[in-house]
Amino acid sequence: MAKLAAEERVACRTPNPARPGVTRIPVWKFDLVRNAILEILREKDVRFSELTDLVRSRLKSSDLGRIGSLGWHVATVKLEMEVRGDIYRHPDAKPQVLSLGGKDDP
Repeated sequence: MAKLAAEERVACRTPNPARPGVTRIPVWKFDLVRNAILEILREKDVRFSELTDLVRSRLKSSDLGRIGSLGWHVATVKLEMEVRGDIYRHPDAKPQVLSLGGKDDP
């Protein structure tokens, strides 16, 4: 029996130094969710609590069926995007509000 090739994965980190470690998710899932988040945040800042539903509205039903827990993937990808500086949390906003770009962006 032939061995299946390992699926390429992205290491997703968290910006919280008290929570070390990484979660590895398939590249296709990371790219799908990341691209949807970027499209959303190009239009407006959003509350984190709204993000999963907004991402869901941008994905094909076939992708939603394959991705598994969308909320978990959105949270995982969002954290890695924060580490990379793609997005940031407004520091004083409660509930959490997300914007495109890094903390040093105007």
